[in-house]
Amino acid sequence: MADLDSVLGCLDLNLDRSVERLSALLRIPSISTDPAYREQCRLAAEFLAGDLSAIGFEAAVRETPGHPMVVAHHAGPAPKNGKPAPHVLFYGHYDVQPVDPVSEWKTGPFEPVVEERTDGTKRIVARGSADDKGQLMTFIEACRAFKAETGGLPCRVTIFLEGEEESGSPSLNPFLDANREELSADVALVCDTNMWDRETPAISTGLRGLVGEEIVVKAASRDLHSGYYGGAARNPIHVLAKILADMRDDDGRITIPGFYDGVEELPEDVKESWQALGLSDETFLGEVGLKVPAGETGRSVLEQTWSRPTAEVNGISGGYTGEGFKTVIAAQATAKVSFRLVFSQDPDAIRAAFRKFVEDRLPEDCNVEFHPHGGSPAIQLPFDSPVLQKARVALSDEWPNPAVMIGMGGSIPVVGEFKKRLGMESLLVGFGLADDAIHSPNEKYEMSSFHKGQRSWARILAALGEG
Repeated sequence: MADLDSVLGCLDLNLDRSVERLSALLRIPSISTDPAYREQCRLAAEFLAGDLSAIGFEAAVRETPGHPMVVAHHAGPAPKNGKPAPHVLFYGHYDVQPVDPVSEWKTGPFEPVVEERTDGTKRIVARGSADDKGQLMTFIEACRAFKAETGGLPCRVTIFLEGEEESGSPSLNPFLDANREELSADVALVCDTNMWDRETPAISTGLRGLVGEEIVVKAASRDLHSGYYGGAARNPIHVLAKILADMRDDDGRITIPGFYDGVEELPEDVKESWQALGLSDETFLGEVGLKVPAGETGRSVLEQTWSRPTAEVNGISGGYTGEGFKTVIAAQATAKVSFRLVFSQDPDAIRAAFRKFVEDRLPEDCNVEFHPHGGSPAIQLPFDSPVLQKARVALSDEWPNPAVMIGMGGSIPVVGEFKKRLGMESLLVGFGLADDAIHSPNEKYEMSSFHKGQRSWARILAALGEG
């Protein structure tokens, strides 16, 4: 505890210097999706590798067919009773989104500024401040303070920083496969998520998986005049609309046979903890002009978005959609459908069940084509995981409110790949806020998130190091 106190004091004393280091990283326009910034992405990787080397990591910029990775290792304390110290893999990404529209930025996207509000709170404004440069630097600063105060780290630490997360991570899986032994650890630490609110830290225990599918229903050999053929010819828009409508019943349940295989109910204590967060349906939906939940009847909006699977139509087209009016019966109709998966739902089984559901409802004179658009399973950290419990206590010791365990409606693909390719669970702890405007103009990161995020990682490392 004395060591931890000195580390926390070091972080407090050196906050301004840590902001300077973050600002230097934020000035590098590491936009991974734009080839014009290829050299800037390399500069960001070299900056981070150099910074990690300066605090005692064995760090290197590692080549890929795309933007480079940064991999760094640091030994932990000596084994106790023949048992090595726990080994953690920290993941973050140094690439950022494009900054368009530039005209909506109040300051230069890559000219970081610290803004102070009238109440004295501060925020760091720049592209990448919250996603993900500010987040990854909270962990590096915690390691820096441990090294400065104790000469070492409480765990064995590997840091893995990606440069293509914002452009689909094309080099990630081959890199993980090629370096499986080097990157495998006891647990991955991922800092690319949010808090519940400004004073309540959160551990994301689950990420929904995803299946994407495009359907094309075809009938006649060409578009038909609706006056000449209407009433006699099959209309694929009618056919497709009915199939899509049949996917849900009046209670919001998905009707595809086998869809709920692998779906488990939440533990009661977790459900109660979510209810205690006090988020009403009206508050959640009111921000987007809605008020009535459309998911499964009898379940809260948090259950519907965090722990229940979904089937959504993301786009539909067919026939004439231009200006004016054209009386045709379309030859084909198309829809894009996505499924969010939970717990142990099998993406391949869901895709197969959906295709059969469509084919079983296809009338004569129609045929269908399917085009897959990716698929990944859900990730669920065991609610009784010792790592999760240690992190929960550590976070609760740092913030005004106790840490809460939350779900995430979206997906973080790297978490699934760590599980699939490295056999490793992930602990998702982040310090972003919903209003950080990631991917948008005027992205910001709260100074409290940056400062207390550093202190939080110091506490978590210390707790994990206790074994």
